Amino acid sequence: MKTLNTKEVCDTLNEIIEYELAGVVRYTHSSLMVTGPYRIPIVTFLKEQATESMLHAQQAGELLVGLDGHPSLKIAKIIETHRHSLKDILEEGMEHELHALSLYKKLLSIVEDSSIYLEEYARSMISEEEQHSLELKAMLKDFG
Repeated sequence: MKTLNTKEVCDTLNEIIEYELAGVVRYTHSSLMVTGPYRIPIVTFLKEQATESMLHAQQAGELLVGLDGHPSLKIAKIIETHRHSLKDILEEGMEHELHALSLYKKLLSIVEDSSIYLEEYARSMISEEEQHSLELKAMLKDFG
């Protein structure tokens, strides 16, 4: 087993916390912008994503503290596109999920062969983010 680079892990976990917190804001904002006949199920979905982003930020924070790190108070930059059609909202959600996926893959590459626990955490988060991406991809199919 290789030695765990705690600083690099903590830096990446902070990046994840900041991005997941941005997801809370993004999904909450998006849920407020949905209009039309599919509003209720889409708003429910987006609120669930916001709640899950908060949980993900908290999970990353707990790991960070366990590694003697200090959780960031920052939130990743959120770009307001002022595009709020259902297609735009779902596409922005897809972009968000794909970036989150890349952060968890980055974490996995750092912890691989140095911490089974952190490896399993990263893998489970990768699985969740991939599932979200597939859900969004299916939701976007009708928009061609």
